[in-house]
Amino acid sequence: MPMSNCDPKIELTPTGDGPPKMPAEFGLSMATFVIVASMVGVGILTTSGFTVYAVGSNQLMLGLWVLGGVIAASGALTLCELSAAMPKTGGDYVYLHEAYGPLAAFLSGWVSFLIGFAAPSAAAAFGAAKFLLVPLHLEGPTALYAQRGLATFTILIFATIHTRSRGGTAWVQGWITSLKLLILGLFVLAGLAVGWPHHANLVDLPPMSEARVLPMMFSLVYISYAYIGWNAASYLAGEIVEPQRLLPRAILLGTAGVVALYLGLNVVYALALSADDVRAIVDAPGNRLPYKPEAVAPIAQLAAQRLFGARWSEPLSVSIGLMLLSSLSAYVLLGPRVVYAMALAGQFPKIAGRLSTRAATPVVATVLQVACTLTLLWTGSFDSLVIYASVGLAIFSMLTISAVYVLRVNRPDLPRPFKTPGYPVTPAIYLVFTTILTAAAFSQRFWVSTYSLLSIMAGVPIYYFCQRGGSRENVSTEYAVPDQG
Repeated sequence: MPMSNCDPKIELTPTGDGPPKMPAEFGLSMATFVIVASMVGVGILTTSGFTVYAVGSNQLMLGLWVLGGVIAASGALTLCELSAAMPKTGGDYVYLHEAYGPLAAFLSGWVSFLIGFAAPSAAAAFGAAKFLLVPLHLEGPTALYAQRGLATFTILIFATIHTRSRGGTAWVQGWITSLKLLILGLFVLAGLAVGWPHHANLVDLPPMSEARVLPMMFSLVYISYAYIGWNAASYLAGEIVEPQRLLPRAILLGTAGVVALYLGLNVVYALALSADDVRAIVDAPGNRLPYKPEAVAPIAQLAAQRLFGARWSEPLSVSIGLMLLSSLSAYVLLGPRVVYAMALAGQFPKIAGRLSTRAATPVVATVLQVACTLTLLWTGSFDSLVIYASVGLAIFSMLTISAVYVLRVNRPDLPRPFKTPGYPVTPAIYLVFTTILTAAAFSQRFWVSTYSLLSIMAGVPIYYFCQRGGSRENVSTEYAVPDQG
């Protein structure tokens, strides 16, 4: 998914003297908050049901989430070195430009726009609609069309808001994300207290076989989607006070806190629903969804209903839906900034760099973002949106992490206040497992994964078209190119 709740006061309007400079005013708490807010979203609230159904075990599901945390931590530790060595706003855009050149930098922005924001926006809107509509008890195709309709409405509403006014956005994003974490924390504590008598659900390890290994690796696709976001603060590096010292701390603190929260939530899901319960929900005769495992997509609501009854589960479901709308709002706000910044850098058609006269917002870029988002929303299931986003982001995250090897060789003189612990093994852990889960995605869901790859490749002719169009100036790594992470 994903997607970040980075400070929306980012200004990208050129000054005439070169790329805009943004003040370094954020501290450790803001950087950590951005990471936590970026990671905690639709993934952890929806994808665990898919994993349990695929592997047939809560115990394996929890083990895979631990492994996912280790993989994310390996990537985060590696990113600490890159971000401390090059503390410039732009994140992956900066590192790839330094290691691989302007085409790779352009493609990172292209992927951020199309896959990093459009797909997670569609998934967040879809997920929010699922939770918000639970009290109506809709089923089958009727539920699907209602969810897509409501998701479309919310996307258009946020697009309208963010192109008409800037006021209050940062404050809203801050308090609603804090509220989200508070509600989830209370849910974990209450769920552990009520559900612990069912702790036998946590010990259900099935016999291991070769036939089970591939579904386990494929399940890491869902899990990696939930963990995406540990790189979010690197996109604010140029705005953080003492980034070489504070940014690595924020990345490690944020990632560790999210791993702990995720494990707590998944234990609650397991206490509420055994693997047999999950399978029964998916295989129920009344399940008429086109992709049957989507019956367990609202896993948080299903767990709440089992633990606390319908009286509390439905209000909690609506609360979760509203929390996911906060993530959607951030995606719709920040996604257009990617193409807008690329247009200013001469790497995208100039029309995408136009601002509205009333509020000075990137209205053309927002229209492009919304068009991509709605196309994905109406052509794919929630499950396919997650896989589409996961594969594309996994490919480019591997390119980013591999940059640490390239820069160690090509730029040995680069100051490195933070060096990756366990180098070269630590980045290799991330690269190896991410390669495996990407291969598993192609094996299990070939066409969705291929569409993701083709979406990346579509950026190549666009890059050369812009170059031939006369925008040949060097790409500036001072431009802010935010990502959902």
